[in-house]
Amino acid sequence: MVKISAKAIFWDFDGVIKDSVSLKSDAFSELFSSSDKAVVNKINEHHELNGGVSRYEKIPLYLEWSGKDCLEERVIKYEKKFSKLVKLKVIQSDWIPGVENYLRKHFNDHEFFLITATPQNEIEEILEALHIKHLFKKIVGSPIKKEIAINEILKERKILAKDSVMIGDSEHDYIAAKFNKVPFILRKTMLNRHVQERLNCIMIDNFYE
Repeated sequence: MVKISAKAIFWDFDGVIKDSVSLKSDAFSELFSSSDKAVVNKINEHHELNGGVSRYEKIPLYLEWSGKDCLEERVIKYEKKFSKLVKLKVIQSDWIPGVENYLRKHFNDHEFFLITATPQNEIEEILEALHIKHLFKKIVGSPIKKEIAINEILKERKILAKDSVMIGDSEHDYIAAKFNKVPFILRKTMLNRHVQERLNCIMIDNFYE
């Protein structure tokens, strides 16, 4: 883990705080289990390559791939079912090595902000259950896009981009940071090796000091 001197740290959640990206792949597989195996594989691959994208964007797309009409009531039904499938699994999933201690030890040294594609109500319930909600100055979930959330926080808090950093595990996280001229740290995973090959940024495996 590199030493971070930035005033503000923008945290992603899945793959950065909790090892939960593959859990959501499993949930999508279950959600679309009646589809052809090739479609389910396509859905899993897309989800894992697009970790920073909201389910609000993914589910209509996956319904289309599955040959189902994207009626509003169907989309809402699938979103609710997906939420039930993943929430408890995420809470019970493994912490990324060293991150819980890092958050609890350093939340007074920096301003922590959580920026995630998980829906707002759901992420707040998860953070409450993990007893870490109070460590973040602000929590922003979908449907607000990450680049917009970062931009608004920088303005609200009068924080300079150069005095902040974002820690994420996807190219979408990197793009959101770059959009705001915020330095980026990639947390390396088995699922983002394609991103590791493309990006020129600091990369870490864990949060041990």
